Amino acid sequence: MKDWAAVVAAGLRLPGVEQATTYGKPALKMRGKMIAAATAPDSGSFVLAVSHEEKEVLLDTEPGVFWQTAHYDGWPAILVLYGSDADARIALLLARAWWDRATVAQRWTVGERP
Repeated sequence: MKDWAAVVAAGLRLPGVEQATTYGKPALKMRGKMIAAATAPDSGSFVLAVSHEEKEVLLDTEPGVFWQTAHYDGWPAILVLYGSDADARIALLLARAWWDRATVAQRWTVGERP
């Protein structure tokens, strides 16, 4: 994702995702819960909601794309650098964050967790 606009475009393709704010910054939310936000500690990254298990794998396998500060240690969110070539993986993670916040009925429309 080259910038926040690209994250928003990818996120808004998912049903029920809305533009909102969190801590006064732009965010994408599903059912009032954050999926992604422009609240990263630097302007070259954004925050993405992920499971704890996924977070460990991402930090281990792609440290040039995914990172964290002490603030995010222990939280189900990871920092993502803009401009990487990991668009497909980031889109998958957005879809998983959507699925994790979706109702059972919404999950039925897409099937298993991506």
